[in-house]
Amino acid sequence: MIDYPTPPYPEQQQDMPGTTGAMTPRPDHGEESYAGSGRLAGLKAVITGGDSGIGRAVAIAYAREGVDILISYLNEHEDAKDTARLVEQAGRKAVLVPGDIKEAAHCRKIIDTAVNELGGLDILVNNAAHQATFDSVADIPDEEWELTFKVNIHAMFYLVKAALPHLSAGASIINTTSINADKPNPGLLAYATTKGAIQNFTGGLAQALAEQGIRVNCVAPGPIWTPLIPSTMPAEKVSKFGEQVPFKRAGQPAELAAAYVMLADPRSSYTSGATIAVTGGQPII
Repeated sequence: MIDYPTPPYPEQQQDMPGTTGAMTPRPDHGEESYAGSGRLAGLKAVITGGDSGIGRAVAIAYAREGVDILISYLNEHEDAKDTARLVEQAGRKAVLVPGDIKEAAHCRKIIDTAVNELGGLDILVNNAAHQATFDSVADIPDEEWELTFKVNIHAMFYLVKAALPHLSAGASIINTTSINADKPNPGLLAYATTKGAIQNFTGGLAQALAEQGIRVNCVAPGPIWTPLIPSTMPAEKVSKFGEQVPFKRAGQPAELAAAYVMLADPRSSYTSGATIAVTGGQPII
């Protein structure tokens, strides 16, 4: 078992959306620890927010399990290049597509590029997210509320709709929700509300696509150490991040990768409509 850092972490702040290299301690994405076994050999995946954080950890794991990957990201070019390098070191193809997924046309571009560059699509990981912290509901601008919904839930609909003509029986859609779907943080009201919507979207979509043999599941992370944290939270909260869960620390992106691998694995053929909680011992009941 890896001895991961525990709070207090150094107080730190970044501009949105944040970068991996500026974080202390540096997140673990499984660069040194994840060893693949060919569980997903020959499959093709799209991962949104694949440049850093959970998305990077999933990209590393998928590549080492035999997957070619399109990495969708906003504008974090250096982080995205680092992730692509790790995918290519595993002997798999990496395609980078920057841009804003709140735009439906860009979501269609992502899927079209994946089909053309990878030769098909088997796995869609809807992982990218936007959040911001506010002490009062009155402080949340209308534009911020709308942006959070556009990035976190509207984009999932656009991507799924574009992907469906290219997905066949056995394909897998995996959405990143959050512990906030069940235990909403009032300081993250917009974000938490979208995460509840994602969980409902996942459950409804799983039923809608069952006859086509397409599985739909979601992963609900607890507090995870990613660039989203120092770029969206006050420095004093960053220092204490994760201390509220039973494990008394933030989770590392590497600790979520196995859940995404399991849900994409064709051997998980009876798992659909599920939420996998990875929360450092905090129950979701």
